[in-house]
Amino acid sequence: MRSITHFIGGRSATWDGTHTSDVYDPSTGQVQAKVSLGDASQLARAVENARTAQPEWAALNPQRRARVISRFKDLIEQNMDDLARLLSSEHGKVIADSKGDIQRGLEVVEFACGIPHLIKGEYTEGAGPGIDVYSLRQPLGICAGITPFNFPAMIPLWMAAPAIACGNAFILKPSERDPSVPVRLAELALEAGLPEGIFNVIHGDKEMVDAILDHPDIKAVSFVGSSDIAQYVYGRGASQGKRMQCMGGAKNHGIVLPDADMDQVVADIVGAAFGSAGERCMALPVVTPVGDAVATELRQRLVEAIGKLRVGIATDPDAHYGPVVGAQHKARIESYIQMAVDEGAELVIDGRGFSLQGYEQGYFLAPTLIDHVRPDMTSYQEEIFGPVLQILRAQSFDEALSYPSRHQYGNGVAIFTRNGDYARKFASSVDVGMVGINVPIPVPVAYHSFGGWKRSGFGDLDQYGEDGIRFFTRTKKVTQRWPSGGAVIDQSFVIPTMK
Repeated sequence: MRSITHFIGGRSATWDGTHTSDVYDPSTGQVQAKVSLGDASQLARAVENARTAQPEWAALNPQRRARVISRFKDLIEQNMDDLARLLSSEHGKVIADSKGDIQRGLEVVEFACGIPHLIKGEYTEGAGPGIDVYSLRQPLGICAGITPFNFPAMIPLWMAAPAIACGNAFILKPSERDPSVPVRLAELALEAGLPEGIFNVIHGDKEMVDAILDHPDIKAVSFVGSSDIAQYVYGRGASQGKRMQCMGGAKNHGIVLPDADMDQVVADIVGAAFGSAGERCMALPVVTPVGDAVATELRQRLVEAIGKLRVGIATDPDAHYGPVVGAQHKARIESYIQMAVDEGAELVIDGRGFSLQGYEQGYFLAPTLIDHVRPDMTSYQEEIFGPVLQILRAQSFDEALSYPSRHQYGNGVAIFTRNGDYARKFASSVDVGMVGINVPIPVPVAYHSFGGWKRSGFGDLDQYGEDGIRFFTRTKKVTQRWPSGGAVIDQSFVIPTMK
């Protein structure tokens, strides 16, 4: 059985089997590895290594840092197949989806290769008599990332690549459910030429999270997870004076207007709702058809499309999605399905009780479709995070617009229509951070930024893109005047102005 330990100072830490967590293969339900869970002492080692290495890395000119990041990107691409298999074995998502996970992270690595341009400051000559003003973007020092199980490659890369490119050292605490890929990424970064101590990986549970939030030398923390934990992490870290960026949960809606291309709508919704077994913060678990005729047709088409989906093991090339991550999470999803029934919704397709021959102990759930959901239902208000699609009917555009706008989460939303006027009004008015127009999963490209509103995001700066660069740097403003040999400027006891 494999043993997974921390990666500190460019090498694997000594195995300590006293405090461990099991790592499962979700397709079989069997333990495949054990990961060592650390505490404040392991964090202190990582911080010390980071503190030693960071000044020299920050002093390296940004073009040379970019070359290391570029080699890192190349090595990830060269190891794509192995990384995808490793990821699927611990998460459960099918191989093609694992490659997508890695690729979306790679796009941010690629963006970070432009760091010489991204951290350029501003300069104003002659802002006053003989006075020039300019700004510098400088690294914070040591930064940390706390990442969830559902994207064990993408989200660590979203955080680590900009942080490191900006000249920081980075400490990553990945999910203990699928920790192997993050460690492998750190190893590849070292192979690419990153100095020892700049990219450290430590494993742990809440004890480690709290140690990160309380450590005075960690200047910024980026987090992705559930909203309750995101709010806790944000509050505790901010109270310590840290810069915080915490992304939470979601309940994304897809609004379907009568003029939408129904063939495309069905294909988009099925993929967005059930891809990766629904374990995405940008999944589309709620569809809102506008009008009875649209609802009737959409439901019928969804039933037909869902009936054609194939659930299989992670390595099945014909499977549309694989198992969920664990037994506890599977039970949680099933409890929400029953909750919806108890609340009065109609269970159209029940995905519970699904068993895959030869893999009866795997954590599989077939697709579930629930109709006649109401906005007062707890099963609608909370995030299910599984292969469950709810139909929330609306009778007008304004009613449909109100549902995502009033929901506690504001991560993503999509509208399906051929009407530009409605689409423009929707994009302008909806109280949600990321909007898709005929795009079911509106994750922005790497040179924009990712982030939701309301309880989907805590903090002022989004992930990656220019916001990511701002988050992992601080701006120093310099106002300068050089003696010119002329007359001495008279003393002034009023605030300087440019009058």
